[in-house]
Amino acid sequence: ILVGSAIDGLGLYAEQSTAKAFGSESFLLAQVAATGNLTRTQYFDKLKYNRQLRLADERYLKSVNGDSILYSPYRQSTADTKRDNATLEDTSILGVSADMQDIRDITVVDGRFFTPTEEQNSSRVAVIGDDLKTSFFPEGSPLGKTFRIQGIEFTVVGVQEKLGSAFGRSQDNSAYIPITAFNRIFGTSNSIAIFGRPKQLSGLSMQQSLDLTRVAMRSRFHQLPGSKDRFDFLTPDAIRGFIDSMLAMVAAVVVPVTLISLVVGGIVIMNIMLVSVTERTREIGIRKSLGARRFDIMLQILTEAVILASAGGAIGVALGAILTTVLTAAFGVTLRVTPFYVILSVGVSAAVGMVSGWYPASKASKLDPITAMRAET
Repeated sequence: ILVGSAIDGLGLYAEQSTAKAFGSESFLLAQVAATGNLTRTQYFDKLKYNRQLRLADERYLKSVNGDSILYSPYRQSTADTKRDNATLEDTSILGVSADMQDIRDITVVDGRFFTPTEEQNSSRVAVIGDDLKTSFFPEGSPLGKTFRIQGIEFTVVGVQEKLGSAFGRSQDNSAYIPITAFNRIFGTSNSIAIFGRPKQLSGLSMQQSLDLTRVAMRSRFHQLPGSKDRFDFLTPDAIRGFIDSMLAMVAAVVVPVTLISLVVGGIVIMNIMLVSVTERTREIGIRKSLGARRFDIMLQILTEAVILASAGGAIGVALGAILTTVLTAAFGVTLRVTPFYVILSVGVSAAVGMVSGWYPASKASKLDPITAMRAET
């Protein structure tokens, strides 16, 4: 139960983190957008075949589909951020447009996101994560105050909600700045990514907006019908599918290991039932002498073994649920007990009882009634 709740909890946590960091209805275009399932050769083949995306491509998409779809360029770099004598290492600097707040469902808990005007003017404004707020502005609101990126001062206009960590890396050590300001600091040589999302009143689904975007990009790259896209795209479903496959691999390894304990439990149950058969030899002999068949004796012993194992399984489920609740409350981790693992636990426990009780039941059913009745005389 604990292992199952941890696996399911990890899946839930990953899904929630993906929704917060990626957006629930957004999609991503990039030169290579892989979820980790590409080989090295496949990655470099894509890198060679696909075209780099530029700001001009994002502007083209806006001109074609801007009435129904939101687009934002996306660039990321890592830099140390500073304020006075305090330094925060490896901060993720994210260069985006003002529409990114709506595209990725970015929640600003204090202040606001930067505006299109600030984006056009390359204003040095930033929406910071909780790590920067805690490190640089431990007291009071950080709004209107400054910190430095690559030695350049940026004014805080908003604070993003606390996201926590994902796969060992903090998602709160980040700062959103206008893409225009980002390009002035880090240059424009690298390929960008483009986020997109259907506008609320457009009536388009995410897949429909993605299809329109693909058609526009293929037209811009002058691709022939039937040829492969010269760009990659990524959706939340693809990310969740990759996470689910990884968790399935973890479960395939971890769950069988935990089932080893059931082998030990089965041996214990077998010994208990063998002792029970030995102590009740006379009872079994009397039952057989009164007409009980081998099937009746086997059914009795097997039923006792299954009840014993199932009761132990039910107690284990209850203890696992209690410990899951305690761990969730104590450490703030995401754990949940699901019906699948409850049914699996009780079902496997009953099966262990059946298997481990079979030999004692078979031995009891083969007892000679006369010999058995003499056992305690």
